[in-house]
Amino acid sequence: MASLGVNPSRTPQGPGPGAASSGFSSPAPVPGPREAEEEEVEEEELAEIHLCVLWNSGYMGIAYYDTSDSTIHFMPDAPDHESLKLLQRVLDEINPQSVVTSAKQDENMTRFLGKLASQEHRQPKRPEIVFLPSVDFGLEISKQRLLSGNYSFIPDCMTATEKILFLSSIIPFDCLLTVRALGGLLKFLGRRRIGVELEDYNVSVPILGFKKFMLTHLVNIDQDTYSVLQIFKSESHPSAYKVASGLKEGLSLFGILNRCRCKWGEKLLRLWFTRPTHDLGELNSRLDVIQFFLLPQNLDMAQMLHRLLGHIKNVPLILKRMKLSHTKVSDWQVLYKTVYGALGLRDACRSLPQSIQLFRDIAQEFSDDLHHIASLIGKVVDFEGSLAENRFTVLPNIDPEIDEKKRRLMGLPSFLTEVARKELENLDSRIPSCSVIYIPLIGFLLSIPRLPFMVEASDFEINGLDFMFLSEEKLHYRSARTKELDALLGDLHCEIRDQETLLMYQLQCQVLARAAVLTQVLDLASRLDVLLALASAARDYGYSRPRYSPQVLGVRIQNGRHPLMELCARTFVPNSTECGRDKGRVKVITGPNSSGKSIYLKQVGLITFMALVGSFVPAEEAEIGAVDAIFTRIHSCESISLGLSTFMIDLNQVAKAVNNATAQSLVLIDEFGKGTNTVDGLALLAAVLRHWLARGPTCPHIFVATNFLSLVQLQLLPQGPLVQYLTMETCEDGNDLVFFYQVSDLIRSGKPIKPVKDLLKKNQMENCQTLVDKFMKLDLEDPNLDLNIFMSQEVLPAATSIL
Repeated sequence: MASLGVNPSRTPQGPGPGAASSGFSSPAPVPGPREAEEEEVEEEELAEIHLCVLWNSGYMGIAYYDTSDSTIHFMPDAPDHESLKLLQRVLDEINPQSVVTSAKQDENMTRFLGKLASQEHRQPKRPEIVFLPSVDFGLEISKQRLLSGNYSFIPDCMTATEKILFLSSIIPFDCLLTVRALGGLLKFLGRRRIGVELEDYNVSVPILGFKKFMLTHLVNIDQDTYSVLQIFKSESHPSAYKVASGLKEGLSLFGILNRCRCKWGEKLLRLWFTRPTHDLGELNSRLDVIQFFLLPQNLDMAQMLHRLLGHIKNVPLILKRMKLSHTKVSDWQVLYKTVYGALGLRDACRSLPQSIQLFRDIAQEFSDDLHHIASLIGKVVDFEGSLAENRFTVLPNIDPEIDEKKRRLMGLPSFLTEVARKELENLDSRIPSCSVIYIPLIGFLLSIPRLPFMVEASDFEINGLDFMFLSEEKLHYRSARTKELDALLGDLHCEIRDQETLLMYQLQCQVLARAAVLTQVLDLASRLDVLLALASAARDYGYSRPRYSPQVLGVRIQNGRHPLMELCARTFVPNSTECGRDKGRVKVITGPNSSGKSIYLKQVGLITFMALVGSFVPAEEAEIGAVDAIFTRIHSCESISLGLSTFMIDLNQVAKAVNNATAQSLVLIDEFGKGTNTVDGLALLAAVLRHWLARGPTCPHIFVATNFLSLVQLQLLPQGPLVQYLTMETCEDGNDLVFFYQVSDLIRSGKPIKPVKDLLKKNQMENCQTLVDKFMKLDLEDPNLDLNIFMSQEVLPAATSIL
């Protein structure tokens, strides 16, 4: 309610709470630049992923909908084994809330889904299995759903034929399983009304685009490997206010490399970490950008781009709200800054070498549509007025009709003061004051203070006035003049709001018609953000560029370092690694506890992983061959819900490596066999290694750390060029053992290892004979002979070497 007039001739009575006097009240303060700053659109809605899958005749069709960006992702028909390993990989990567499939399935898919539904320990939680009738996955009906969908990224001016051609350039209609999966997914989204549950039924689920995702060229890494290598590590948030809201990243590889400025850059970095690749073109394109920003002369440019990326905000959330007509004032501010930040990125990248693909893409793809969007928003939206009124308002000179109504509304206070003065002349002299107020949706009313004699409702009646209501000791009436004002001026406030809302809708349509360029901005800006973050980490930590040699099977690292341990230790001793070629494929590492064996294994795994995500690595030099998987048995991930012993979990981890490792796989095994008795553990370790060695040239690249010295002494592994024995160097300093944390060859001479049982027996006999000879020389009849001294100085020291 807003009071717009009072009587000046008598004691002025201000309006009650909720009404502001327009005749005598001071004008509302104009918000300053600080108050006009936009509210950050960082409210992250809980993202949900709904996946639809079809499997037939050895091929898989997969599509899923991501509510975080309102985009449908699909994978063209891909071959899959009957064990559905490809589907399992997709599920591990995207963790869907629901899995939709046809009720008519073969035995393999039924068995797989039954096993998936029974995984109570699955993190974050097991998905819901949804079966739809097979008719919903029909090919023709699926095509019709795709072609008849209401998509905001398709201009309304397109004809039906043009729309078909446009969608055909995005969706592979020749992949029949994928088309059927997309059709089933659209049916599921329409039935569940994902994201629009509370909207009118004519509001459809927002779909802002279709994107293709592929799993080819990806390196296979399981969750145990991510955990033991500390690639990701979630911890409870230390703030009491954020305990229930989620987890924070602890000391991990992702934590030290994540220097992204925008949230979508962080998401892309996490995606790269979950999808390491051996696509050399993609990896080298990432490294080229990092190397460019590491040059000293490009440091200022990197810092400027880093600042500009801070303006790139959650564009998909804004576009989703526009699609649902839920746009806030802060959304327009954030979109305005995002677009201008993108234009700044484009101008900066146009001055950079166009030989680098990313710079060329940003310079070309950030089209003049961005200028159009920015100029539209800047010329139409009144940000200060919108913040003051907490709604969308437009600038002057946009719509003459709106400007005229606003002038009328602004001139009302003085006009209504005059009306109130005339009304007061016709009222009872006992009434000290009155005011004419304007209430949206109700109109103009005469407001009179309640007098002491006005007790009953009958006392409220005044000749010539229609009583409306009593509020906060104020009586409100309609008079002939207020009725005339209603007819003359109408409901100005609501009319202005309606017309501005119409303009906002037209502006939203203009923006949504250019949503494709905004999506492209987000994709390329997030990629630039990730590479700038990796370049910053490489500069601070002294990383170097790895080389890729697909024709070389193995890994060669010169003076490598553990990226996390070097940040925690006062001094860190680098170690070199060479696997493959003539250096052997199986490395057996021995040494005492705490000598650095586990750190060395993890170091090899982390450097290889960093190279496979396109990052610089902590080493002087690194040459990475063709690696298709990383398997580990380093730490036992125990869980009561699994119902398995620690030793059984260890066996499962090793069995996974035995069953899946190829000649291009990297296998890291630490202390396997220690969970059972020594004989059985040693036998299992030797049997696994002998199994791999029997494969000859197709043996995986294996690093084994063990305390089973008998593996070496008893010569349990076949001799040959495939096996190399290493040790962690130590030395004795009196009674102390000094660790050098340096890896060296266990047998420096390179001669074949021989069993040491006979050598030990010979040394023991010589020591015994020496002690016996000393005893025989003693004169037992000598009264000065002290046998206790002989026992302490000769017998006891000799006993340690003999036994």
